[in-house]
Amino acid sequence: MPGPTPELVQRLYATPPDRFVAARDAAVAEARRAGDQKAAREIGKLRRPTVAAWLVNLLAIRRSELVADLAQLAESLRTAQRDLRGAKLRELSAQRRAVVGALVDEARKLAAAEPGAPSAGKLPLAEVEATLNAALSDAEVAEQVRTGRLLRATHYAGFGEVPRPQLRLVTGGAEEPEPEEPAAGRAGARRERDERAAARAARAERAKRRRALERELAKARGDQDRAEAELAEAARSERDGAASLDRIETELAELERRRAVAEQELSRAKLARRGAERSLTTARRRTGEVEAAMEALDAEEEDADEEGNGAD
Repeated sequence: MPGPTPELVQRLYATPPDRFVAARDAAVAEARRAGDQKAAREIGKLRRPTVAAWLVNLLAIRRSELVADLAQLAESLRTAQRDLRGAKLRELSAQRRAVVGALVDEARKLAAAEPGAPSAGKLPLAEVEATLNAALSDAEVAEQVRTGRLLRATHYAGFGEVPRPQLRLVTGGAEEPEPEEPAAGRAGARRERDERAAARAARAERAKRRRALERELAKARGDQDRAEAELAEAARSERDGAASLDRIETELAELERRRAVAEQELSRAKLARRGAERSLTTARRRTGEVEAAMEALDAEEEDADEEGNGAD
């Protein structure tokens, strides 16, 4: 039996985590209806990713070309780290920060376009950034990121490969003395000693340069750690600001709803007032008519009384 297609797996891992289980169970049911029990079992084994892992998966699935650029940058950084090329390493480190920042921003945009995704203030962008930095430092993490099936975020304490010391085998307790050269070969021996001395001087110079580069690298790493800490703090501030904005927008929406209700009640009150004014006008007009009729009747009665008195 064929099993689940890569497109189906990608669609599941591009689904927001809150909807992942329902989407997976629906896919399992569909595979069973199609008679593909192998696919149903394999789909059922898929685990739900965290929100941070889901954001990284979105990048790998929807922006695979950007993730490929990240892998290429990682290789360049590892090469510069092995060769202890300080200037190149600083240049690539600046490029790394720019690339990772752009990917985090792209993850935010992708999440905003996904129905049912968490709000911007609830996105763990700092964990996304840490995972991308880990992918730049660890080839295994980079491969997990590339597949788009990451289950949780990861972190990396440092950056770059740890240079391995070069070892040499020592077979005796002390160095063997050089054999004495015959008289005819002393000139050649002197040249060899001079060459060895020059080679030792060159090695000493390279060692000096290496120590200087190591000090420069240590300083660069310290600057990078401080910059990353500042970035993490800025990201936390951004999340807090976004959360505050969400709360204000929620309160504003509630005020707008209450305003709409108050406007409706005011409109009904105005209609009622106008109806009452019309009723009052009608009642006043009727009262005037009745009062006029009463006055006319009183006048008739007075006339009748006067005529009766005159007849008497």
